[in-house]
Amino acid sequence: MPTRISRRAGRLTAVLALSLAACTLFPGPAGSEPGRAAASTSTNASADAGERAAATPPPDDFYVPPSALPDGKPGDVIRSRKIEPGTPTPRALADTWQVMYRSTDALGESHALTATVMVPKGGSPASRPIVGWGPGSQGPAFRCTPSRMIAKGALYEQWVVNAMLKAGYAVAVPDYEGYRPGPETTYMVGKSLGPALIDAVRAAQRLPASGLSADAPVAFRGYSQGGGAALWAGEFQPDYAPELKLKGIVAGGVPANLMEVALPLNGRPGSGFLFYALIGLDNAYPELKFGDVLNDAGRAMVADLEAGGCALEMINKYGNKALSAYVTRSPLVDAPWVARYTENTLGSGPKIKVPVLQYHATQDALVEPNQADALHKQYCAQGVPLTWKTYDTTSHPPVADHLWPIQAANAEAMTYLADRFAGRPATPDC
Repeated sequence: MPTRISRRAGRLTAVLALSLAACTLFPGPAGSEPGRAAASTSTNASADAGERAAATPPPDDFYVPPSALPDGKPGDVIRSRKIEPGTPTPRALADTWQVMYRSTDALGESHALTATVMVPKGGSPASRPIVGWGPGSQGPAFRCTPSRMIAKGALYEQWVVNAMLKAGYAVAVPDYEGYRPGPETTYMVGKSLGPALIDAVRAAQRLPASGLSADAPVAFRGYSQGGGAALWAGEFQPDYAPELKLKGIVAGGVPANLMEVALPLNGRPGSGFLFYALIGLDNAYPELKFGDVLNDAGRAMVADLEAGGCALEMINKYGNKALSAYVTRSPLVDAPWVARYTENTLGSGPKIKVPVLQYHATQDALVEPNQADALHKQYCAQGVPLTWKTYDTTSHPPVADHLWPIQAANAEAMTYLADRFAGRPATPDC
C-alpha cells in the first residue's frame, strides 16, 4: 500500500509540474484572448443592461482596476466577460465567466479583485448550491493568476473544481489580492484571503448572467493556501457576510500560524514559499519594508519571482535556499513583522458557526502539521463543530507529502459537502 500511495503522490507532483509547465510554454501574449473568450461580454454589472453589453477590455486590461472604484459594496461586480476554459471537461460542464468585483484588503480598505465563476450547464441555476473554492499556491507572477490558469487549462486543481461541477455545484474561484500586470500579491495574508473568498461568492450571486440565487446554500472549500482562505472566510463570515447561507467548510493543509509554518521551510525544499510569504506580507503592509533588508541577490529574487515565478519555479529554483542568502538581516523577529504574523493567525477571530472538516498530512514538509493540529484543538475548545482527519504520508517525498491529501480526501470532502447541502447533521469528533 505505501508503494501505491507513493506512486499516486508522485503523479500528483507530476500533474503540478506539467500544469505549470503548460503555463510556462504557453503564457499567452499580450492582447491575446484568455482561453476562448466568448463574443458575448458584459461590463459594469451594477449599471444598466446597455452598459453591461459594452465590449470586454483587452485581456491584460481586464485585470487592471479602475482608477476610482465605482460606488458599491463588497461583492458587487465591476466588470465581467464570458470565457471558455482551456481544457475540454470544464468547457463541457459549465458556463464560465471572469469577473472583477469589490472586496476588502488586509487594512480594511476597499479594492478590486478578479475571480472565475463556473455554473453547471442545464437545470436551474437558481437552485444550485455555491462552493467558494480557495485555490492553493500559484505563485507571485501575473501569469500564475488562477483565473488565467483556468483559461489556459493549467490550473493544477482543476480536477477538484470539475468534481464539484459534476455534483451540480456552482463554483467561485478568487484570484486573491494583487493579481494584475505589475503584480502585488498578498500571499498567506489571511485578513485579505477571507474577504476575497467571501466576496467571490457574493459576486457569483450578483453576476446577472449566472442566474444564481442570493439565497443559495454556500460552502467554502480549499487546500493549502486555499484551506487557509476557507477558514479565514469562515471566521469573517458571521460579521462580514451574515446574509450568506453558509452550511459548512472543508479545509486541508491549512497554514494556521505563519511563524510556525515559516521557520521549518528555511533552507528546505519549500523555502521558495517562505520567500513568497514574505513578499506577500510586505505587499499587504507597507510598514514592513522588506526591501530595506534585501541584498542584491534578494532584490533579484523578488524581481524574478514577480516577473515570472509560479509554484514550479518556487520549488525548483528557490527550494533548499537559506533566507540569509537574500537578506542583510532576517526580518522574521522584527516587531512589526511579528505583529502582522500574529494578526494573521487563524483561531483568534469570531467563532466559526458552521460544521468544519479539517484535514492534514502527517509528514507535511510544506505546511507544518503540528500547527494545524493545534488549530483544530483550538477550534474544538471554542465549540466549533469540527471533524479532524489525518493522512499518513510517511513514505512520501517532500512536496508529494503535501499534495497527496488533496486526492486522498476528495471523496470524503465531496460527501461532506453533499451532507451539508442536504441539511444532514454533521458528526464532529471533538
